[in-house]
Amino acid sequence: MAYRTLAFLACTLLYGIALGAKPAAVEVPNRSPEKLVELATHIVTADVVAIYEREFEARSWATTQYLAEVRVKSVDKGEGIDAEDLIYVRYWDRAWVGGGHPPPSTSGHRGLPAEGDSVRVHLAQNAYDGFGMPNDDGGFNVIGPNGFTVLTE
Repeated sequence: MAYRTLAFLACTLLYGIALGAKPAAVEVPNRSPEKLVELATHIVTADVVAIYEREFEARSWATTQYLAEVRVKSVDKGEGIDAEDLIYVRYWDRAWVGGGHPPPSTSGHRGLPAEGDSVRVHLAQNAYDGFGMPNDDGGFNVIGPNGFTVLTE
């Protein structure tokens, strides 16, 4: 009986592969509010003054890197930033443009703000930003993938 069940499962799996079943997508899950606070070196509430972007393609991904200029309203965590400071925060997103199915990866940040939005931003300065190796250049990376919260006032 166990042999029949195992054979049935194996045949079902092979049949799915033969029909070209799509592989399950892999994406970095949203971080909990507690995890965002833990990872962040700085947390600010700010108004988005301007957004600058640069697009490029590499290894079958179309990537957009963003730099948002934000005017700080309040600082909830971190040193060296004060209310009314103008700071620049970095984030990115990307889309698969190669043929077939994308490899397991992430599409970058989610919940991106627009100019004029009021946001709460969880930032990493010289620290792990939720995606890869720690940035070490003194800049502010938005914690990925959901380090932005657009506030409704």
